[in-house]
Amino acid sequence: MRLGVSLRSAYNPMDDHRVGARWVIERGLATRDAGLDSLFVGDHHATGPFPYYQNVPLMGRLLADWDERPAGVLMLLPLWHAVLAAEQLGTLASIARGRFILQCALGAGEQQFAAMGANMRTRPSRFEAVLDTIRRLLAGEEVDGVRVAPIPTEPMEVWIGASADPAIDRAARLGDAWLAEPNLVPDEARRQLESYLGACERHGRTPTAVAIRRDVHVGADAEDAVRVAQPIVDAGYRGFRPDACTYGSVEQVAETFAQYGKMGYTDVIVRHLVDDQSEVLRSLQRLGAVREAIAAT
Repeated sequence: MRLGVSLRSAYNPMDDHRVGARWVIERGLATRDAGLDSLFVGDHHATGPFPYYQNVPLMGRLLADWDERPAGVLMLLPLWHAVLAAEQLGTLASIARGRFILQCALGAGEQQFAAMGANMRTRPSRFEAVLDTIRRLLAGEEVDGVRVAPIPTEPMEVWIGASADPAIDRAARLGDAWLAEPNLVPDEARRQLESYLGACERHGRTPTAVAIRRDVHVGADAEDAVRVAQPIVDAGYRGFRPDACTYGSVEQVAETFAQYGKMGYTDVIVRHLVDDQSEVLRSLQRLGAVREAIAAT
């Protein structure tokens, strides 16, 4: 099982927004140095006064320090113009030294959709249309008289995030891979995986990856992990149920992640629970040991 990182892009308001940007870059370097398998950043819009560092320029900067391991961005496709998205993805894929992955999903939030001139009610059809156009353009096709360049040297892999049954079926029908949501508790993760694999069978598709995001903290030991993460979880972290969060020692986190491997997940993509930069950097370093422990099982 592979272990990747989705770097946090959103931060509390701060006097100097360069600080948050520097934190993201430092976390990308720590991910590389820990030997983790993949690197991603997310997508959200109209978040002020909270800084949210946008995925395309941020990933361009991160790729300067990344190597041949897979990297990618999330795009909430109904919020994007297909030609612009294809041009940005083609450019990022050209900068990347290894495989580039598009993670994509429907997105939510009336305020976000209104700010981007998008319609919440037509999200599913808009998602499919934008994805189809992006794929065709990045394959070198002409679409409605338009071509884009650069295009990826190798076909860009598409991971679709989904949780509701129709969305899981869409992910199986259209995606190369599926990304399970971070707020699932383990029993739900197992049931949704079974649903996704059943949908793949119906559609005659074999996924390249079956991934789940987990929000985590790896402590120096179990007591240290509780000290750092428990107050955040108890305060209702992002509205998640406590069982959806993973924290503990290297051995405890490795054991938890190994269970997802036994369910059939091929990738765990982590994001950190805590704000403190020093704690996150130490946790990222320990995730390298988590990866080694999983590989040894």
